[in-house]
Amino acid sequence: MLFHNQPHPHGGGQVDFSKGDVRRSVLAVAAPMLVAQVLNLLYNIVDRIYIGKLPGEGTLALAGLGLCFPVITLVTAFANLFGVGGSPLCSIARGEGDHDRARRIMSNAYFMLLVCGVGLTVLGIAFHKPILYLLGASDETYPYAASYMVIYLLGTVFVMTSLGLNPYINCQGFAKTGMLTVLLGAAVNIALDPILIFGCGLGVRGAAIATVFSQGLSALWVLRFLTGPKTELRLQFRGFRPDWGCVRRIVALGTSSFVMSFTDSLVQVACNATLRTFGGDLYISVMTVINSVRQIAQTPVMALSDGASPVISYNYGARSVPRVRKAIRFMTQLGFAYTLLIWGCISLFPSLFIMIFNQDPDLLAAAVPSLHIYFFGFVMMAFQFSGQSVFKSLNKAKMAIFFSLLRKAVIVVPLTLILPHLAGLGVNGVFLAEPISNVIGGLACYLTMRRTVMPELSAMEAAQKG
Repeated sequence: MLFHNQPHPHGGGQVDFSKGDVRRSVLAVAAPMLVAQVLNLLYNIVDRIYIGKLPGEGTLALAGLGLCFPVITLVTAFANLFGVGGSPLCSIARGEGDHDRARRIMSNAYFMLLVCGVGLTVLGIAFHKPILYLLGASDETYPYAASYMVIYLLGTVFVMTSLGLNPYINCQGFAKTGMLTVLLGAAVNIALDPILIFGCGLGVRGAAIATVFSQGLSALWVLRFLTGPKTELRLQFRGFRPDWGCVRRIVALGTSSFVMSFTDSLVQVACNATLRTFGGDLYISVMTVINSVRQIAQTPVMALSDGASPVISYNYGARSVPRVRKAIRFMTQLGFAYTLLIWGCISLFPSLFIMIFNQDPDLLAAAVPSLHIYFFGFVMMAFQFSGQSVFKSLNKAKMAIFFSLLRKAVIVVPLTLILPHLAGLGVNGVFLAEPISNVIGGLACYLTMRRTVMPELSAMEAAQKG
C-alpha cells in the first residue's frame, strides 16, 4: 500500500464537517484559506510593488513582469488540474468512509503534479524567448520579462507541490495547517524581496529568486505534514504505481479549474496583444496593475467558495442534504455581500488601489478610468464563484468545464479582440469585456446550478425519507 491505513481521529485542529453549525464549518475552513490566499497573493503582489518602484525603470519593468503572468497562470492551471480536481473526490470518499480510495486519489494526483512540473520547466525554459514575444513583449520589455520568467520556471516543481497538494490538507479539515503552508513561503518572500531586489541590486531577477526560494520552503512543509503522523491520509512512496483510471477521474473534474486558469492566461495574452496595438507598453503596465487589484478584490470570495467546497463535498458523500443546502446558501449570500462592498470601495477610491503598485502620473491618469470600466458589475462574480464551486464540489465535471469556458473563452477573449475596433472604443473596449462577461457568465452559471442541483438534492432527500 502507498499510504498508512489508519484514519486519524478528529482533533489536532481538524474540522469535523459532519457535525455542528454548517456556517461555522464553512468559516472554520474559509478563514484560514482566506489568510492563506491573501498571503499567496503576496508572492507576486509584493514583487510587483517593489519592481514598480525601481528608480527610472519601474513602469517598464512592471510591463515586463506583466508579460510573465500568462506563464505563471499556466503553471497554476496545472497545479489546479490535479489539486483542485482531486480534492473534492477525496472529500466525497471521506464522506462515504472510503479512506483507501481517498488515499489513492491523493497519491496519483501528486505523481501527476511532479510529471507536469518537470515537463513545464523544460519546455518553458527552452522556448521562453519566442513565448514572451508571442505574449506581446517588445525589445524594451523582453529583458525584464526573460529575467523573471526563466528563474521562476526553475521552481515549477516547488509551485506544483505546494499549490497542488495543499487542497488535500484542507479537504481533510486541516485548514490552519494549509494556511501555514502559505504563511511560511509568503513571510520568507516578503523578507527576501527588498534584500535581493534593492540590497543586492538584482532587480527583477531578485524578485524571481525570492519567489522560488520561498515556494521551495512551502513545498517542503506540505510534504512534511502529509508524510507525518498528524495527517489522516498519509502520503508514502513505497510500491507506488500510477492508477490511470483514477488519474482520468481527477483530470475530468480538475479540467474546470484548469480551464479557468488557462483561459485567464488566454485572456491576458489577448489583452496584452490588443493593448500594445491600441495603447503601447503603458497600457500593458495599466493592465498589470488592474489584474493585481482584481486578484486582491476576488481573493476573499474565492477563499469563501474554496472553504465551502470540502464541506459541500463531504456532506454530499455522506448524503446529508440539509447541510449541503445550507452551505450553498451561506456561501452565495456572504459572497454577494462582500463583492458588493469591495466594488463600492474600488469605485470610490480607485487611486488608492492603483498607487499601491505605482505612483507614475501618466500611469495613474490612464489607470483610473480603466479601473472604473473593468470593475463595473463586479458583484456578479459572486454568482460565478458560487455556481462553479457547487459544480466542482458535487463532481459535476461537464457543467464546471462548460461555465469555465463560457465566461473567459467564449465571451471575454472575442470581446477583447472585437470591442476596441467598435465605435472608437480603443483600449476602453479591452477593459469593457470583463464586466460584460461577469454579468452574462455569472448569471448563466448560477441559474443553471439552481435549476440542476437543487432538484437533485430534493430527489435525494425524498428517497431517504421514502
